[in-house]
Amino acid sequence: MPTRASALGRIALSVLGLLILAIGLAMLAGGVRLIALGGSWYFALAGLAMVVAGALVMRRRPAGARLYLISFAVTIVWSIWDAGLTFWPLFSRLVMPAVLALLVLLLTPAFRIDIRPLRRRPAYGLAAMLALALAGTLYSAFQPRSLTTADATAAPLPGRAVGAVAGNDWAHYGRTPAGTRFAPLDQITPQNVAGLQLAWTYRTGEIPRPEKREGFVVTPLHVNGMLYGCTQSNRLFALDDETGEERWHFDAQAKGNNRPRCRGVGYHDASGAPDSASAPALPQTAAICTRRIISTTVDARMVAVDALTGTPCPDFGQNGVVDLGAGMGEIKPGFYFPTAAPTIVRDLVVVGGLVWDNAEVGEPSGVVRAFNVHTGALVWAWDLGNPAITTLPPKGESYTRGTPNVWSTPAYDDALGLIYLPTGNATPDFWGGKRSKVADRYSASIVALDIATGRERWHFQTVHHDIWDNDVPSQPALYDVPDGHGGTIPALIQTTKTGQIFMLDRRTGTPIADVQERPVPQGGVADDWTSPTQPFSVGMPAIGTEPLSERRMWGITPLDQLACRISFRKARYEGQFTPPSERTTLHFPGWFGGMNWGSVSIAENLGYLIVNDIRVPVTTRLIPRAQYDASKRGPGAESAGAAQLGTPWGLEQGSFFSPLGIPCQEPPYGTLTAIDLATRQIAWQIPLGTVEDTGPLGVPTHMAMPIGMPTRGGPVTTSSGIIFMAGTQDYYLRAIDIRTGRELWKGRLPVGAETTPMTYVSARGGRQFVVISAGGTDASKQMGDYVVAFALPQ
Repeated sequence: MPTRASALGRIALSVLGLLILAIGLAMLAGGVRLIALGGSWYFALAGLAMVVAGALVMRRRPAGARLYLISFAVTIVWSIWDAGLTFWPLFSRLVMPAVLALLVLLLTPAFRIDIRPLRRRPAYGLAAMLALALAGTLYSAFQPRSLTTADATAAPLPGRAVGAVAGNDWAHYGRTPAGTRFAPLDQITPQNVAGLQLAWTYRTGEIPRPEKREGFVVTPLHVNGMLYGCTQSNRLFALDDETGEERWHFDAQAKGNNRPRCRGVGYHDASGAPDSASAPALPQTAAICTRRIISTTVDARMVAVDALTGTPCPDFGQNGVVDLGAGMGEIKPGFYFPTAAPTIVRDLVVVGGLVWDNAEVGEPSGVVRAFNVHTGALVWAWDLGNPAITTLPPKGESYTRGTPNVWSTPAYDDALGLIYLPTGNATPDFWGGKRSKVADRYSASIVALDIATGRERWHFQTVHHDIWDNDVPSQPALYDVPDGHGGTIPALIQTTKTGQIFMLDRRTGTPIADVQERPVPQGGVADDWTSPTQPFSVGMPAIGTEPLSERRMWGITPLDQLACRISFRKARYEGQFTPPSERTTLHFPGWFGGMNWGSVSIAENLGYLIVNDIRVPVTTRLIPRAQYDASKRGPGAESAGAAQLGTPWGLEQGSFFSPLGIPCQEPPYGTLTAIDLATRQIAWQIPLGTVEDTGPLGVPTHMAMPIGMPTRGGPVTTSSGIIFMAGTQDYYLRAIDIRTGRELWKGRLPVGAETTPMTYVSARGGRQFVVISAGGTDASKQMGDYVVAFALPQ
């Protein structure tokens, strides 16, 4: 008579056999589809073996166990051949089959024939070995691993900082107008950073609403013993730098639009005092607005307030407000608004603006303007479509519509008198058949203007006829790099969405690091054209540009990996710069990057460039106008981001994700990289970020596996040898050893942060603080309104 244990064993074996059979049927069906698309035969053959094995296991036939274990052994061999010995690709291919093999071995006694104890022992021995291997795999999944390991004998040769500013403040968006995000501070060191503690938290009272695509992404400034920032609705605030208590706030009463955010404010000091924490704050009786905060708004205005009180500056524009819509012509709601911090140099406020992507042709101009910081009067304008317009356009006219804009942050070299503009592209982004020659010439470029006149000195294009939304997103970084002969060359370093890093002579725009024009895929649609070549910065490392292939498709299990392989085979992909077409087309790097608006940091005392990136492919499909319009998609900027009105095509776009909502290619999805600017080689590279606060189907895993997550925001470096970086999809601010890439500390945040931190020394207490705003991430529904400060214990 069967025992209760044996009965349970038979039931378990039947369930296991059914599971193997079901997985096998899915793999067989998907595998046949993959073969038809020209893909791997493994999934169909493995699926067939699993179907037979599952059926036999359900009948408690030992042959089912043998067949499954043989197929598992073949899977191990195939996986190593297909993916090499890299951890995460093997994880995708082997963990689920290994778990099933372990269950088969553990249920050996439940098979129909009597298996003597001597025969059970090998099965249990194999099960023990497999269990240990799975435990080791699980342990390894939580261990950090470098993609490029630092050389312990490296002796970096630093160059020279540009317009270096001593002192304890952070007075510009990139700390200085050179945009290096380097702080010459050394209180917090690699030796004591593990002692960082939460010092204070400030809440703005404005939690971003994901349905409105709001983002709290400000990098505050620090001067006058205060921190200055802005919310997504352009409510300005000043905080005590020691306690985080609010000193004042000013509500600009901005009307909301389709993507409200404010990345920073500008500061100007007309008192003649140095911009440093050692300079005493002006008394309350000082002339109003001697020190002022300048901010743009999401409804296209610019406001100036007193830095000590938050009172509007009466001498600036109309009672502290300048209308940025002047000369722009028609601006539909949400189609033009600045989000970057204003650039304030030489008594000028230089502003560009965000022009909404893909809505229609002839959107507002990408004009860049400079205003007098004291009066708000327009000093010059750079309208690339009509250089004859140097201030306001003639009455009844407007700045040239549909031209590339400057939505990110410029950099500035005072010695050369040049401001460097990173340009976007002409609208719409993914079809350029109606673009003017001048718009094509300046899209996705770096343009150097004379700061006094606004006239062009030089320009360099990073992408020709950009139909991929590869606008230049990040602030240029200025640094004098070693020339190899004991001297330095004045360089501009520009990261891009394409993963290319260009190093140019900032005097002339001539490449310092070699740039080659290389052939790229052609085709697309008949009423547009593609450039036969694109510039590749071969003299600098390219980050995250390895071509996609079927082998690089990934999933948590073989099933979602198979789904990604099928999607890959169905899409059009011929490498980087594959043009959009009527067929679903893959783009990698995608419009997120590569690198994005967080920009880079340069450790000026070491000569290391610190770069974070995003590795998420995206898809596009051009849809004939009549078909697109018949789909009745909404007409406004908020709902028609892919309408491309005025062109023959609408656009369908998305991320290349698996059915579980994770990127289809193998990890990492984001890294942090150190590049030696003397040798122009990668010093080290690490995956950055874990899946702790995100996961399949958007459900957090609560497991800190460091696979490397998409990174937004940017890094900050200090003279003590630390990189501070958040910007991943987990809720942490991290400290990284700049020489090795080793994580030294991480501090938990209330929600995620998609911005760049900053650091300063407080005016009264003399403590170094590290501050970041945390408003949530696109990957999480948990949003926040936090400004968080960390410091060493007192």
